[in-house]
Amino acid sequence: MPDDKTPSVSRRFAGKGVFPYQMAFTLLIPLRRLLLSPAALVNRLDLAAGHHVLEIGPGPGYFSLEAAKRLPQGRLYLYDIQPEMLAHARRRLKKRGYTNVEYHRAGGARFPFADNTFDRIFLVTVLGEVANRDVYLQEIARTLKPGGVVSVTEMQGDPDKLEEEELDALFTAAGLEKGRRYRTFAGFTLNFSKNA
Repeated sequence: MPDDKTPSVSRRFAGKGVFPYQMAFTLLIPLRRLLLSPAALVNRLDLAAGHHVLEIGPGPGYFSLEAAKRLPQGRLYLYDIQPEMLAHARRRLKKRGYTNVEYHRAGGARFPFADNTFDRIFLVTVLGEVANRDVYLQEIARTLKPGGVVSVTEMQGDPDKLEEEELDALFTAAGLEKGRRYRTFAGFTLNFSKNA
């Protein structure tokens, strides 16, 4: 039973903070495609078949299936703070036969990946949940290959949504350059690149 300092699942679902794994099913509702489909998001990443791609905060793998499908000679790395979310994503990807995926539990400030590992890194409604954003951005910049792209998507209605100006400031401070912008009524995607 949670104590007074532990928010209930319902409060976490509707409020700020890490999205509760108990509500993962809500992230897989088919109507979500009307706001942003996995194919539309992955198109914004401009993937090549052999890319190494890091998805931070994949939850139950809503976007992961499409990303794994587009990487027949590459590799998708899922990185989440909640082991329950990683387990859910693993079941979904395994059921569909994807073997080009690795699962890593986030913990601590430093990412467990070598410098210049990833061609692409993407986050969807995640960065607002991160307390130590500056450190996370430095780790993203460190693990992104020169010429690589990091893509961050924010959606309307997310209580942790960051605005474009905040994201521009964070990514620029981490040494990344502004790239393509995608905007819809439901939110936006901003891409940033690392100098080659």
